[in-house]
Amino acid sequence: MKFFINTLSEWNDVVNQIIPEIKHPILLLKGNLGAGKTTFSQFLLKELGSQDEISSPTYSIVNEYDTPKGKVFHFDLYRLRSVEEAYDFGIEEYLDNCYLSIIEWPEIYMNELEGYDFHEMTITNTESGREIEFN
Repeated sequence: MKFFINTLSEWNDVVNQIIPEIKHPILLLKGNLGAGKTTFSQFLLKELGSQDEISSPTYSIVNEYDTPKGKVFHFDLYRLRSVEEAYDFGIEEYLDNCYLSIIEWPEIYMNELEGYDFHEMTITNTESGREIEFN
């Protein structure tokens, strides 16, 4: 699926089209700094029914949110220097015990996802807005 958006409110349309397509418990978010990974996550979590205050997990590495479908963990692996750091905070336990895990900056952990089913979303800044590709 491919989307093009120009305004903040268009994230709702993207989220509403993606939610029915989520069949796996892991969603990888790729994109440059400022592409909109956390913004997408905020819209997604609100649409999933979370009443929690949603913020970037940049410094905490993982945030936990409640939704009617179950726990959602939102990771930001940008600051990790090695895959061992992911194991140190127990990423496997999180991935195995939730409705959905949203992982920003998943590149350092990609090899470890072998055997997991996941979706991948890439957000690219363009001159007129954002291009979003969801697989």
